[in-house]
Parts: sequence; C-alpha cells; structure tokens
Amino acid sequence: MTLSAEQKLEHIGETCKCADHDHDLIHELSRRLDALWRYDQYIANADWRDNLRQFWCDVKEQEQQNVERLKQLLVEELHNGCF
Repeated sequence: MTLSAEQKLEHIGETCKCADHDHDLIHELSRRLDALWRYDQYIANADWRDNLRQFWCDVKEQEQQNVERLKQLLVEELHNGCF
C-alpha cells in the first residue's frame, strides 16, 4: 500500500464506543430483524404450495428464536457494563 493510501486509512476505527463483540451482536440482530420482516411476504408468496409455505414458516420461527436469543445476550452485555 502506498504512503498516501496508508494515510487515508490511518485513523479509521479510532473512535469506538463499544467492543467488537457488542457491535457484532447489534449488527447480527439488525440483519436478522430485516430477514424476519420479509418472511411474512415469503409465506404469502408461497400461495398454495404447502411445502414451500411450511418451509418459510419454519424459517420464520427459527429466526424469531434467534432474535430472542440475541436480545437476551444484549441484555446480559448491558448488565455486565459492556456498553
């Protein structure tokens, strides 16, 4: 990398208000909430295809469990003073 490119990237990430593991939890919660939001439409799009509709219902249920677990982990992090 050239000196000019190194200087442009030199200060990226200096201001960090939470640990990487907390940022990861928040990022993943956001990603999964976005996916969860779409599953109702996927279910509706399945029309009369029972196997396909059941698949999306199953995935939605699993994602709801993942979201709840991530929220619990975030609460634990908050209680441990990690933010």
